Amino acid sequence: MNVDDFTRVRTADWDELRRLVDTAGRHAHRLGPDGVLRLGELYRAAAADLALARRAYAGAPFVAGLERLVQRSRSLVYGRAVSFVGAGNWFRYGYWQMVRSRPHFLALAFLALMGPMVLCGYWAWSDPDAARGLVPGQFEQVTEPRESWQGEELSTDEQAAFSSMVLTNNIRVTAMAFAAGVFLGVGTLLMLAYNGVVIGVVAGLAIQAGNGRIFFEFVPAHGVLELSCIIVGGAAGMRIGWAVVDPGYSSRGDALRREAPVAVQILMGTSLCLVIAGLLEGFVSPRSLDIVTVCIIGFSVGGAYWAAVFGLGRGSRRSRQSPRPEVPIVTGVRVT
Repeated sequence: MNVDDFTRVRTADWDELRRLVDTAGRHAHRLGPDGVLRLGELYRAAAADLALARRAYAGAPFVAGLERLVQRSRSLVYGRAVSFVGAGNWFRYGYWQMVRSRPHFLALAFLALMGPMVLCGYWAWSDPDAARGLVPGQFEQVTEPRESWQGEELSTDEQAAFSSMVLTNNIRVTAMAFAAGVFLGVGTLLMLAYNGVVIGVVAGLAIQAGNGRIFFEFVPAHGVLELSCIIVGGAAGMRIGWAVVDPGYSSRGDALRREAPVAVQILMGTSLCLVIAGLLEGFVSPRSLDIVTVCIIGFSVGGAYWAAVFGLGRGSRRSRQSPRPEVPIVTGVRVT
């Protein structure tokens, strides 16, 4: 079928879809039940036509107009299919579903952070002199031999100040891992790897210096959730980078407009989780609890986070059956 035959056969449906969109404006309910069903049917057909046109008739004048029509239709069909039920319900369902929706990016972010961490931890333990130059100044004290942290408990004001500093730093690292995604995702991978190297070197040197028990009595309470948030922030950044690398049948601009709001919401929700990590680091970690208690706290909080991702993130049965579930583009949860 040549381009003239294709447009002649399909123009009538495109015109009907355009009339429905114009009539609905921003509110699909104006079309009535039958009109809404027809809108969905015509939208799906037009989206399929657009995918075919981009492959077979790329550069044809009608393709740009069809793209605009499909975009307008999509925002009407899906953009308003959101229940504005408040931030609480969004955090209960929507956030977790968005985090879980790209599991391959979560896995890649996990490997990018944890791989260098494990390897550099072993390297620092086995060759401390070579690794010492990679330790940031604020972490040098933990790499030097010392007997305990006793007597160094913080006052209430000092705990509040320390918690605020930790919270700010955690959000900054996560935001940088997210923002680096604009460099086609490579920047995010490098940022995650760098943080993995630093954490691994500090841990390896602490163990080599005889501070391993002290280090692990201080870190796990907040560290498990903290690292989880950094991984999720990195995965959100890679979503944006991949939208540029592989936009699918959409234009790169459309792919970015689709992914960016979701990625930003993931970052917002993850920042709230970092508040919890900051509080744990500021008020629990400095109390010199025994290693068993610290690990129970840390892995319980981190485990609860990932249980929510893979539990609440599954969504409803209907959304799981959908091959390409739509993700809410504003704060709220998808009505299913």
